[in-house]
Amino acid sequence: MILVTGAAGFIGSVIVKQLNDLGETDIMLCDHFESGDKWKNLRDLKYSAFVQVEDLFQQEIWKRQNGIQAIYHMGACSDTTELNMDFLYQNNTEFTNRLLTLAAQKNIPIIYASSAATYGSGELGYSDDHKGVPFLKPLNKYGYSKQLSDEWILKQKKRPKVWFGVKFFNVFGPHEYHKGKMSSVVYQSFNQISVDGEVKLFKSHRPDYRDGEQLRDFVYVKDVVKVMIELLAAGKKKPGLSGIYNLGTGEARSFHDLVKATFNAMGKKPKIIFIDMPKELRNQYQYYTQAEMGKLKKALPKFKFMKLEDAVADYVGQHLMKEKYLESKV
Repeated sequence: MILVTGAAGFIGSVIVKQLNDLGETDIMLCDHFESGDKWKNLRDLKYSAFVQVEDLFQQEIWKRQNGIQAIYHMGACSDTTELNMDFLYQNNTEFTNRLLTLAAQKNIPIIYASSAATYGSGELGYSDDHKGVPFLKPLNKYGYSKQLSDEWILKQKKRPKVWFGVKFFNVFGPHEYHKGKMSSVVYQSFNQISVDGEVKLFKSHRPDYRDGEQLRDFVYVKDVVKVMIELLAAGKKKPGLSGIYNLGTGEARSFHDLVKATFNAMGKKPKIIFIDMPKELRNQYQYYTQAEMGKLKKALPKFKFMKLEDAVADYVGQHLMKEKYLESKV
């Protein structure tokens, strides 16, 4: 059995889809459905069990020998504007550390979600070298909750034999529809274009960046999930690969590029309007992110990321304008 936490969410549900495509259906899902449409992310997928978050550690599966063969831990509060640090610490940091401890005790390969938000303003760069982890300064509480688990696992004398922490950069793609204000610029732009025929982007409040030229490492969720599955497989063959990895493309692109690609995928002429950024966001806004990908390239030398324009075209053309939700092939 494979455990996927955050399984009804964005990245977690796409992991379930990819596992299904690989023939895996003995999957235990852990999440909260809540009152929104997250349940639709799982409607057409196959799995053997669903458990509420608060019941996960009481499951009999932990007592069985060879009960869980791998863990994909995506469950967390991913709202970068969340202000309750106690909630973030309990939900993100403590839960992650507890799963990592169990994985070490029971020798279960595990991969967990960290975040590029741990890099803060990027003043120390975007290297995933373990030596630099303790010196990073996240700009928000969400990033700090992820940073704490990264620091914690590196301090442990006993770690899982196979473990990976992946620092997601700006992920976009199908099944993010429930995320509201935290959904990607591609999805929000698609909705704005569909209704108003235009897209609103934040102005730059720094003289060294023009409006719309703020840069991000945008990465497609389908690539993200393939990387994680391949990393765990590689780690089982070579446990020495274990560690914290960046998961972006290694190529920063502007918001203008991203929105233009969205208009093009919809067959429409770009119309972009720039608005002031809310003052409360200005001190925690990243103007540039670009993952250093040398470490991942050594671990997975044959992996190729989709070009931004191709990924946006696939997302818009194959999902937003057709079948929004992914369907299992098994």
